[in-house]
Amino acid sequence: MEKREELYKGKAKSVYSTDDPDLFIMHYRNDTSAFDGTKVEQLSDKGRVNNLFNAFVMDKLAAAGIKSHFIRLLGDNDSLVSKLRMIPVECVVRGYLAGSGLADYNATRQICGNGLPPGLVDGSLLPKPLFTPATKAAIGDHDENVTFDEVVITIGQEEAQELKRLSLDIY
Repeated sequence: MEKREELYKGKAKSVYSTDDPDLFIMHYRNDTSAFDGTKVEQLSDKGRVNNLFNAFVMDKLAAAGIKSHFIRLLGDNDSLVSKLRMIPVECVVRGYLAGSGLADYNATRQICGNGLPPGLVDGSLLPKPLFTPATKAAIGDHDENVTFDEVVITIGQEEAQELKRLSLDIY
């Protein structure tokens, strides 16, 4: 499979066209980023490790009957993937209240309206996993939490419900 034109360059991966219009090559770079991608440095073998880890996770998902874009590894930093339509939603599932989820706790509780008990602290196990969709930001932008209703407006009720179901199942 021949790597051709670079179609997309994100914070840590690039996507290339191939001689087959239905297949892409996903290249994992050694780029590390901080401050929403405004500071970028190289970390030896990061691309290789991320590529191998992604293949491991995608194989586990496939074994559980969950389809993905992943077809196979092509080399240390490259994977062959299917062409898919990108949905501009990052599907975050939280099982514990920690990190940015702790900072967003009150807003998330209000947005999701799922009645989480007050008094949870950093590291608390949530009573049930919490689906908190977000925008998928470009370099230099913050991912922003969005409501489930906003996801429905963007992609439709049926597809939004399927994203939520799959995300919770994968979690």
